[in-house]
Amino acid sequence: MQGIKYDQDKDRWDLVPWTEFKEVVRVLTYGANKYKPDNWKNVENPQDRYFAACQRHLIAWKEGEFKDESTFHHLAHAICCLLFLMWFDKSAGAATEKAG
Repeated sequence: MQGIKYDQDKDRWDLVPWTEFKEVVRVLTYGANKYKPDNWKNVENPQDRYFAACQRHLIAWKEGEFKDESTFHHLAHAICCLLFLMWFDKSAGAATEKAG
């Protein structure tokens, strides 16, 4: 007898390129060790600073430099910056919803 599983509308985690995502996690781990875990949440003016950092990493990559001084791929750093920006964006939206 064939089993049934209703997962057609579930998120497809199997689509994530895990090898590349592991490097993003390594960048996060590097940052946690260099500063402290979740230090990025307490940076002053984070939206502007992480947007600028993301641009620096993207430009370096576009100009043919693949790894920065941490030895991690510039795009992994850029992804971290984008994740931070998304977190701040959603956190600000949640705060606005609670206040309204």
